[in-house]
Amino acid sequence: MSNRWRAAGIKLLLFLLCLLPFLYLLWDAFNGNLGANPVEALTHRSGDWTLRMLLVTLAVTPLRRTTGCSLLRHRRMLGLFSFFYAVVHLTIYVWIDQVFLWDEIVEDIIKRSYITVGFTALMILLPLAVTSTRGMQRRLGKRWKSLHKGAYIAAALGCLHFLWLTRADTLEPYIYIAVFVVLMLLRLKREQIPGFLRR
Repeated sequence: MSNRWRAAGIKLLLFLLCLLPFLYLLWDAFNGNLGANPVEALTHRSGDWTLRMLLVTLAVTPLRRTTGCSLLRHRRMLGLFSFFYAVVHLTIYVWIDQVFLWDEIVEDIIKRSYITVGFTALMILLPLAVTSTRGMQRRLGKRWKSLHKGAYIAAALGCLHFLWLTRADTLEPYIYIAVFVVLMLLRLKREQIPGFLRR
């Protein structure tokens, strides 16, 4: 098998793996497997996968540095899936939860801090998705990298969104926060790490 076909096979497999949670969510929705509060289940599961996909996207560079395994050519697809799940998450909230009651939606965004940070994270991801093409990368030049560093801010806000909306067991959001912090530390170059933390 040529390298070209192998790369295409890996890309297709990765695409299907990223799409699988959405298909599973649809399956559970159509078969009534979402528990006593289906709207809450849809909202939380789509939000979970938004954050997971975003953290996976941010893990591409640390993974290459620490293991030599490079997924750089697939990072754009992973990032777009992060945005896709964020849009699904928002759509469920606006359409199914709030049934397009725009006054209440705007009030929620302004008054509920966890919705404020979640909506801000989505607004940060929007220009990243729009400018993800190679053509936009060429047009923006050096500004493209600066713009796409917004993914770090979006991930941090996503973690905060999850933590603030969790009322009881906060273990899971703290796990996501810990993963985010580790990924950020792994992205630091050696000269940026304080001396007492270096090996």
